[in-house]
Amino acid sequence: MDAGVRTDVNHILDFDPPKKPKRNKYAFACAILASMTSILLGYDIGVMSGAGIFIQDDLKISDVQLEILMGIINLYSLLGAAAAGRTSDWVGRRYTIVIASAIFFVGALLMGFATNYAFLMVGRFVAGIGVGYALLIAPVYTAEVSPASCRGFLTSFPEVFINAGLLVGYVSNYAFSKLPVELGWRFMLGVGAIPPVFLAVGVLAMPESPRWLVLQGRLGDARRVLDKTSDSKEEAQLRLADIKEAAGIPEDCNDDVIQVTKRSTGQGVWKELFLHPTPTVLHILIAGVGIHFFQQASGIDAVVLYSPKIFEKAGIKSKSDKLLATIAVGFSKTIFILVSTFLLDRVGRRPLLLSSVGGMIVSLGGLGISLMIIDHTEQRLTWAIALAILATLSFVACFSIGMGPIAWVYSSEIFPLRLRAQGTSMGTGMNRLISGTISMTFLSLSKAMTIGGAFFLFMGVAMISWVFFFTLLPETQGKTLEEMQVLFGTFFKWRSTARELEKKKRLNNEGKRKAQAQAQAQAQVELTNTEH
Repeated sequence: MDAGVRTDVNHILDFDPPKKPKRNKYAFACAILASMTSILLGYDIGVMSGAGIFIQDDLKISDVQLEILMGIINLYSLLGAAAAGRTSDWVGRRYTIVIASAIFFVGALLMGFATNYAFLMVGRFVAGIGVGYALLIAPVYTAEVSPASCRGFLTSFPEVFINAGLLVGYVSNYAFSKLPVELGWRFMLGVGAIPPVFLAVGVLAMPESPRWLVLQGRLGDARRVLDKTSDSKEEAQLRLADIKEAAGIPEDCNDDVIQVTKRSTGQGVWKELFLHPTPTVLHILIAGVGIHFFQQASGIDAVVLYSPKIFEKAGIKSKSDKLLATIAVGFSKTIFILVSTFLLDRVGRRPLLLSSVGGMIVSLGGLGISLMIIDHTEQRLTWAIALAILATLSFVACFSIGMGPIAWVYSSEIFPLRLRAQGTSMGTGMNRLISGTISMTFLSLSKAMTIGGAFFLFMGVAMISWVFFFTLLPETQGKTLEEMQVLFGTFFKWRSTARELEKKKRLNNEGKRKAQAQAQAQAQVELTNTEH
């Protein structure tokens, strides 16, 4: 081999690492459209925090009736989330989003035209079903169309739009607060019927999830979607091969339409999840459901829904001022969730999550101390009021930069293909169950153990969650949806599994580079011989 060939070989062996691919605009657009359904939940939470004040004045309901009204939608959404898993496997991810929008549209109209408490509860029930559908399907669809290079960025969008909806709800409260009491809250709730109309129309322009298409045997359609949503043709081929393998379809099957087995369409999934789970599935289930439990058990909905009550306790008495303060909460959440979207695929899930929970622990401690001091002091303490407001804003900011989006990102990407819809519905169900429990008991809890004591309780839960995340949740950054299954199943020993996986990948990559180098060197030798 002459010097020129050796130089070429050395250059190939010492090649520069590949450049990060440009963000896929088509996948980006699909993720935005799908994630916009999360506005429905955000708007409802935001608008109810202010509307509740006026509903209580107009309908003359008690604090217990108010907290039930505020939080019951989360329990109703459990039914929607449970139904959405099955529906998404039946009619597809895309049309499930349309169904979510239609249901919430009806619910918003019912709430806007409610004449009494019972009528309002019916509207909450219908809207809750729509919220459950939206919460499940948005992260599932987004994870399934996203390339691995930006999956964390794109699957954080549902949480971004929850925060956007929250902020819009807060602004709506302030905008309609000047109307007569009997009209103001009805406009606040009724306006929620507008976004679903645009969502349902926009979703029709989206492609169906490639994973659902494969499960239906529509390989040709799946191939075309993957070509558009992948960073390269090679990645599209690899993603299709991975999906086919997970669905039990032979790799050499290249027909556009094939017949798939019934097991591939979702039947028997619940048995595999609960009755006979493998260690891998059990570990995934604990992680996926656990992260949603702790996301809500740390008290975020108590702060977001009852922020006017918290600010009133801190010394802000004017309704207008309380609503303005809640807008500040919305801005804080929205700004930091945007920061989080750009860090997820750069920093990783675990560092952001652990840092986020650490900040939440400190903020909850500050909020508990300040409110307890205010509660036991007759004179107005400006520093304690300032600390309470600062701790509230800090808490929602820390939540938004990690715990908020990562719960949805993580749970949507760790479940195997065939278990994904039902597994994600379990996480969503836990999320809504705990959210509803906290929302429906916070006022009673704060009366029983003081409002400061309630936040100390949430701080204790957050500390337990930090330990849970540190010990049981592997890093999933940059892993393909099928590849990361190897990380689970060893529970507390996942770190050694991750090291072995990285070692295998490194050896495989080195083998591929050497093979490529040898092939190119051989080609160069043949070319040189031909020239001579």
